[in-house]
Amino acid sequence: MRKLVSSGSKFEAEIGYSRAVVDGNWCFVSGTTGFDYAKMTIADDVVAQTEQCLKNIAAALEQAGFSMADVVRANYILPEGSLFEMTWPVLRKYFGDVRPASTAIVAALIDPRMKIEIEVTALKRS
Repeated sequence: MRKLVSSGSKFEAEIGYSRAVVDGNWCFVSGTTGFDYAKMTIADDVVAQTEQCLKNIAAALEQAGFSMADVVRANYILPEGSLFEMTWPVLRKYFGDVRPASTAIVAALIDPRMKIEIEVTALKRS
C-alpha cells in the first residue's frame, strides 16, 4: 500500500515529488531543507535551518503515521563541510536516542540560502 504525503510546498507540484512516500512499514522522506513552509522563509544560519529541517521531517513523519523514533537512516547534505559540526547539538536533540545510520555529504544545494538538506528513511516499529 503506497501513500503520498505532502507538506503543501509549491515545489512538490512544480517539480513532481512528494515530501514523503509510505510503502508498507517504510517511510521515505525526501530531502528537506530549513524552509518554514507556512511562511516560505528560511533562516540565515545552519543551526536554525537544521532545527527547521527536523521539524519539517517530524511533521511529515507524523502525517504518515510514523515518528522520529522510527528513523533508521539519515543523510545530511551541506554545501560546506565546516558547517556540519555546528549542527551536532540539534541532531543529537532529535536523534540522540534513535541513533540512525547516517551519512554526511558535501555538495552544492539548489538555493544558495540553503545551508543543509536532510533526508530520512523510517521503518515502523512493531
